Amino acid sequence: MKSENTFPLLFTKSIKMRCISSLLFLCLLTACQLPRKSVEAVISKDDQQPVLTISFQTPDSITIIGDVYKVDEKAITILLFHQAGANARGEYHTIIPRLLEAGYNVFAFDQRVGGQRFGSFNRTMTAIENNRYGYCDAYPDLNSALDYVIAQGYTGKKIIWGSSYSAALVIQLANKRPEDVTAVLAFSPASGGALENCLPNPFVEGLKVPLLALRPASEMEYEDVKVQLEMIKSFRHETFVSENGVHGSSMLVEERTGSDVSKTWEIVMAFLARFKTI
Repeated sequence: MKSENTFPLLFTKSIKMRCISSLLFLCLLTACQLPRKSVEAVISKDDQQPVLTISFQTPDSITIIGDVYKVDEKAITILLFHQAGANARGEYHTIIPRLLEAGYNVFAFDQRVGGQRFGSFNRTMTAIENNRYGYCDAYPDLNSALDYVIAQGYTGKKIIWGSSYSAALVIQLANKRPEDVTAVLAFSPASGGALENCLPNPFVEGLKVPLLALRPASEMEYEDVKVQLEMIKSFRHETFVSENGVHGSSMLVEERTGSDVSKTWEIVMAFLARFKTI
């Protein structure tokens, strides 16, 4: 009796296993046929977390890693670039939620020059051996980031946002590509010796898109900073001095300034909102 009952049972199991194997093979085959995109991983669909982690290459073959925080091709898109020693997630993790709440798409990128400041780490830098790049060398990262956003079909207005050395570079990018950039925010646009070959000041002259340049009051004691802000105003662009601010985009983060940052946010959000109605 046992031998008579065992064969049908084994036969049934064999059929089931074959069906499962065939189904698995079909799924794998279908997956392999899907078009490949420059997207590394889906992280989350929570608006406060990255929706996608992306990667793309610059003309000099550096792989740039970034995050997408909202996907609405027709909405205004803000491209965020970090300061020296930092990375996108570290510098902007408390800033991005405010921008998302206001309805903007947000792309945040790790440039080839950065580090672990403010937490997290620079994912672009980890793949570069013998990284000897300087601040000016990161310009292709910003240029390629803008190309990437456009290539992905984002037809809404593009606003580029830089911090410290990247604030200098976004001014240059906007000057060279006014047809692709709607506006610029530059937080503490650096102008020191390390940027000798890519100083922002020459690119302010002839800049055809609106610029908001922001500085903390503590930096206004430097003569070159005063000259820079006066020069920016002379070309009818906007400036703002944050009384208790700190360097770069961190002037928007209360835990870094140790003081109220509402006024600085008010200025920034008013500048951004203007382009929703234009």
